[in-house]
Amino acid sequence: MPHATDLARRIDHTLLMPEASLQDIKTLCAEARHHGFHAVCVNGSWVSEARHFLAGSKVQVATVVGFPLGATDSDTKRFETEAAVDNGAHEIDVVLNIGRLKGGDDAYVLRELRDIVEAADERPVKVILETCLLTREEKVHACHLVLNSGARFVKTSTGFSHGGATLEDVKLLRETVGEKFGLKAAGGIRDALTALAMIEAGADRLGTSAGVAIVQAMIGDADGKN
Repeated sequence: MPHATDLARRIDHTLLMPEASLQDIKTLCAEARHHGFHAVCVNGSWVSEARHFLAGSKVQVATVVGFPLGATDSDTKRFETEAAVDNGAHEIDVVLNIGRLKGGDDAYVLRELRDIVEAADERPVKVILETCLLTREEKVHACHLVLNSGARFVKTSTGFSHGGATLEDVKLLRETVGEKFGLKAAGGIRDALTALAMIEAGADRLGTSAGVAIVQAMIGDADGKN
């Protein structure tokens, strides 16, 4: 079982709700700094502020592109990515164009992803598949497109659709992309048991708004065993 510190380093501490305020972002960043999370994940308008609040720390700033539907125009996604980079983002979480995938327009999907990767300028790109909307075959096919795009992660979910990460999906994605490719589980991860199960199933990174509670539960469990 990972130590609480090791688990914290896998967490993208996430706040993507539309009503999030500047004070909320400041609190998010303070929590991430305190607990040693890998990153905060915020909407694009907060990237500069998150970089400011995290100055001098090792916590990365991730932001979302084409969120939460993935259906915006490719040029818009590229511009979002470029703006995020200009504002100091370290990582990009982009939503796959789900309708184009389902329609079999592989050329469109792959061209768009490669465009995002290019705009990210060597920063890690995580591609959100929104697995709850896909068949098993579509999940596998989406993974193959992501592998060919230059992105570094597949990610299960936005957390804004009707389902989030499942152990079954994490296992399937890991089996499909191989052991060395990044895999982020997100959506519905609210307790330590679920977080640990996702890692056991193959996730490298966890996207969650409950990172503080998860790590505190791990610390409490460790203290209880002493």
